[in-house]
Amino acid sequence: MARIAGVDVPNNKQARIGLTYIFGIGDSRAAKILAKADVDPIAKMGTLDEDALNRIRQVIEAEGHIEGDLRKDISLNIKRLIEIQSYRGLRHRRSLPVRGQRTHTNARTRKGPRKGTVAGKKKATK
Repeated sequence: MARIAGVDVPNNKQARIGLTYIFGIGDSRAAKILAKADVDPIAKMGTLDEDALNRIRQVIEAEGHIEGDLRKDISLNIKRLIEIQSYRGLRHRRSLPVRGQRTHTNARTRKGPRKGTVAGKKKATK
């Protein structure tokens, strides 16, 4: 497996698809990186020689935010929103949808599994 930016990229994937395993690199950004590095996007990652991998690494380092730096920036932005008590920060704190989605129904991914109804009734004893 080729190791790029601290991530093991699978050998059996095309270069364009393999780069998307790196956090912060999507399909369009991967295509731009491979064009700058002058690497065939359809070539499998396992067939690329060390020179091509080094060119890809250099382009990624020059472009900036990926993996740890990007994750840190995102978490700091969320912490900042929470600290200034903005509406978005309050939604983050309560683990509710941030971008205006409805919560009366749906929003189960963000809210988590349903909490069952409270067992208020006791069974009658004989």
